[in-house]
Amino acid sequence: MLRSDDLLGVGLEADRVRKRLHPGNIVSYIVDRNINYTNICTEYCSFCAFYRPVGSAEGYIQPLESIFQKIDETLELGGTGVLMQGGLHPDLKIDYYESLLSSIKQRYPRLHLHCFSAPEVLNIAEVSGLSLRDTIARLKDAGLDSIPGGGAEILDDEVRQRISRLKCTTEEWIAVHRTSHQLGLRTTATMMFGCGETLEHRVRHFARVRQLQEETGGFTAFIPWIFQRAYTSLGNFIKEEATAVDYLKTLAVSRIFLDNIPNVQASWLTPGHKVCQIALRFGGNDVGSILIEENVVRAAGVTRTSSEEQLRRLIADAGFRPVKRDTLYRTYFLN
Repeated sequence: MLRSDDLLGVGLEADRVRKRLHPGNIVSYIVDRNINYTNICTEYCSFCAFYRPVGSAEGYIQPLESIFQKIDETLELGGTGVLMQGGLHPDLKIDYYESLLSSIKQRYPRLHLHCFSAPEVLNIAEVSGLSLRDTIARLKDAGLDSIPGGGAEILDDEVRQRISRLKCTTEEWIAVHRTSHQLGLRTTATMMFGCGETLEHRVRHFARVRQLQEETGGFTAFIPWIFQRAYTSLGNFIKEEATAVDYLKTLAVSRIFLDNIPNVQASWLTPGHKVCQIALRFGGNDVGSILIEENVVRAAGVTRTSSEEQLRRLIADAGFRPVKRDTLYRTYFLN
């Protein structure tokens, strides 16, 4: 299907899967915020323009009061949670993260904390001298509600060795999500494509995500997005960027292949609002967040923004009924 020239045929099949899993012509969205608690990172991934090395004058760790201020702004806009991620800091141990989570939960007990990608969790465990299971259990006890799918890129070590050789392996990423599911934490799965991988690499990624979902049932959503090359070292070596057609076909195939994962998110941030609307007929049933704040992709030159009103209009103009959801895709915020 990924090699097929029948784009519409693949899209129609994905749309049939979407309709089966999500009857009622509903497309969801969320109001939340990305908070990057630090940009200091030791991994030096070639596709990232956001990180700063240890000792950089531009490196930071967000003070707690600044995080509280960002949460207050999110709640004022009707937000229900925050997605908190950062670089892999070599000095921040488990007690920092426990204090961060518990402080937020104490002040905002109903706020959903969707935090820390698999590489971050593994880094916390390593720096703290803890097992992976103990690390996740302690984070959950401190207030962690779910884990985002960041750090997946392409789940194939041939690709990972080339674009992020210091980052976790495929099996390590899977181990974080498997353990999280076993401990009762739901997670999402992502895929960053267009970074020089082959179609076979993409299929291996799909297969590994599907296999873990068969085992645990812990993924709430799959979120594919396009590599953004500006200001990245990897961008200098990528001859052709992924096109809108490539995005639509890849998203459609993910919806067909991953029919054991309930939600597939169509992105407006990287491919744009119009392509996002088309993607809702290619298997997508969600358009993600209004992204009150987004710094990682912005650092690679993407500056699109959306308000709740814009996302609702985007969904409605595509022929669907917009419904607000929470982080776990519970759509009880009907409005």
